Amino acid sequence: MAAFCGGSVPSAGASERVEESEECDYHQEIARSCYADMLHDHDRNKKYYEGIRAAVARVKARGERVVVLDIGTGTGLLSMMAVTAGADFCYAVEVFKPTAEAARRIVQKNGFSEKIKIINKHSTDVTAGADGDMQEKANVVITELFDTELIGEGALPSYEHAHRNLLQEPCEAVPHRATVYAQLVESPLLWSWAQLRPVEVEGARLAAPPAVGRCAGVHSVCDIQLSQVSPHSFTPLGPLCTMFSVDFSKPVSSAPQSHTSRFVARCGGRAQVVLSWWDLDMDPGGSVVCSMAPSWTYPEARMAPWRDHWMQSVYFLPAESGVAESEELSLTVRRDDYSLWYGLRRHSQQADAPPPLADAPPPRPCCTCQAHLVWTRPRFGELNDRRRTESYVSALRSVLKEDSVCLGVSDGSLLPVFAHMMGAKKVYALENSRMSKQLIEQVLEANSMEGGVELEVRAEQLSSGGLAGKQVSVLMGEPYFSTSLLPWHSLTFWYRRTALAGLLRPDATVLPRAAALHVVAVEFQRSLDFRESREAEPHPLWEYPCRAVTRSAQVMAFDFTQLVPQRPISSRGSLPFVRKGRCHGVALWMEYHLTADITVSAGLIGPVGEQGECQWSRHRKQGVYFLRSPWETSGDGRAAVTYSVTFEPALGDVKMDFGVASP
Repeated sequence: MAAFCGGSVPSAGASERVEESEECDYHQEIARSCYADMLHDHDRNKKYYEGIRAAVARVKARGERVVVLDIGTGTGLLSMMAVTAGADFCYAVEVFKPTAEAARRIVQKNGFSEKIKIINKHSTDVTAGADGDMQEKANVVITELFDTELIGEGALPSYEHAHRNLLQEPCEAVPHRATVYAQLVESPLLWSWAQLRPVEVEGARLAAPPAVGRCAGVHSVCDIQLSQVSPHSFTPLGPLCTMFSVDFSKPVSSAPQSHTSRFVARCGGRAQVVLSWWDLDMDPGGSVVCSMAPSWTYPEARMAPWRDHWMQSVYFLPAESGVAESEELSLTVRRDDYSLWYGLRRHSQQADAPPPLADAPPPRPCCTCQAHLVWTRPRFGELNDRRRTESYVSALRSVLKEDSVCLGVSDGSLLPVFAHMMGAKKVYALENSRMSKQLIEQVLEANSMEGGVELEVRAEQLSSGGLAGKQVSVLMGEPYFSTSLLPWHSLTFWYRRTALAGLLRPDATVLPRAAALHVVAVEFQRSLDFRESREAEPHPLWEYPCRAVTRSAQVMAFDFTQLVPQRPISSRGSLPFVRKGRCHGVALWMEYHLTADITVSAGLIGPVGEQGECQWSRHRKQGVYFLRSPWETSGDGRAAVTYSVTFEPALGDVKMDFGVASP
């Protein structure tokens, strides 16, 4: 089975789709996804087994033959649990062919082939009957079709079809019930991921376009590890509300529905964000519960099970609004068959006010301003980072002159606008798309600076006379490119700087002047235990607690004042272990030297603590290279992580290998 896989081409600043052949190691791809984390979720597995065992026992107690339907069986784990618990037969449905083949081999190897039938179909295509995929309907349904939003993997349509076509009524279901919870909060941190804040530049105020402030944004859920968001970062405005439950043992509807919870505000503030998660009751009595609640809801944070395949959800309200303490509010969740979204309604406090009319369900959020389509949520946060902005403004202040001709090279960047506000004679910007160009034009128009920055989408337009004979004295970039997947993919800036060399004055300033690749060996505290990897993977490390077991080090430098070299750049060395622990891999990130004394990090944003505590940027993903097996270190400096790093100009990529050397 051939498939298209995504990738990045830093040398061209573009993304690509590569067709993988049938020889592609899909099993390795699956193992390195969140699927492996799900299989190693011991709390999930234990509670699923307890629920399955109880469901099988209830059917047997009625004197019935136990026939199980396992929708989305994956590797067949839950089906094997069912047979182990005493099920007479199990139909295991899996749509992805490589996974279905893996399940078939696993089931056979464990001696369950006579009692488990693997069906390689989507469950809604499965038939039951004498000539069907299932010779009889099931009286127990087991599923794990849930994502962070609960219904985003199509759980509702799958259950709906199963109850109509594949299940006996009544039937047992594992899980039996799901319940969605939500809490209204004020959080400047989280809200900064949805709206552009005003920016102060040299005493002048850069305002966001009005259309951005009025826009409800995109409807896709923001799924994060809420356990890593400090409770000090938000203020609960109301109680934790039970929004709705779904009983999977009864017919399920995928038709749109709304559910409302009415409550009194605990305190005054700005209603901005809804935090949400869900629980699974594995049995009808709710005695076996698998909870997705963040760690700060537990009496002790360490009691919370770690999960990466299921996290928590952040929903941004269409607009922030002020609420008063003791004000009566209604929080409404609207769902279709795959997604959820929220709306807030305020109620009159007047005793003689007429009862409110029935609320219309909140409309599905839809971006009308283009900003939420151009800027991702982490990108919004990056643009709203005042300290980071001050670094760039300070760097620009040190290089700009009255006669400066500036050219910005980054995607959807405000740097060219800053340069115009700071008095540059002429400012140009090269954008990656017409949409991002139009967005920056909106910013200029909202601040009465139309024409202050000349925007182009193609570099050829600049080189064919777009600069009106002028030569660029300041080439600037953050750098940020929407096609970047790994930290060093931002080297696209270097390639564009090289391509534009003919437009630069001989004494032109390049900002940033250089970049450096940094590494540190880490121990993941609760998140990751063992994963085989032969290349780096992108991860937002602020969500994954880890501690450094070596010192951080620069392993490669990139001089943007020079052209991209023709030959590869290589670096070899070692990082001695300085702390006792279990090293799982190496974290990698880029640091950008804007000037000789101003540096911006896209990785560590503070010194490593005495015990190896790390503070990571929330704005960019870092790279992680997992060792082939964890290494226990005494921290005495005798053993070390070894590295070999090579920048290959022809590919625009960085190849690397890490290992451990011991005495």
